[in-house]
Amino acid sequence: MTKRDEYTVTGHGTNEQGNHWCTRDYGSRGNGHHYSNKDGSFYYQNPDGSKYYNDGSGKATLTTPSGHVVDLQK
Repeated sequence: MTKRDEYTVTGHGTNEQGNHWCTRDYGSRGNGHHYSNKDGSFYYQNPDGSKYYNDGSGKATLTTPSGHVVDLQK
C-alpha cells in the first residue's frame, strides 16, 4: 500500500494492453479508481460517484454523481 495525502493506493498494475490502473481507498469517503492509458488518456472514478475522463489531447468530461456530463476544455 502507498499512502498519499488523501488516499491509500490499495492495488495497482498494468493490463494486457499496457494501460496502468490503481485502486484507491479514501477512508470514510469510500473507494476510487484511476486508469492511465498508453494513448495518453486517463480516467478517474471518485468515491462520490463522479467520473473524470481526459482523452489526452485536451478534451475532458466530468460526469457528476447524478449522471450530468460536463464538457471541459484545457
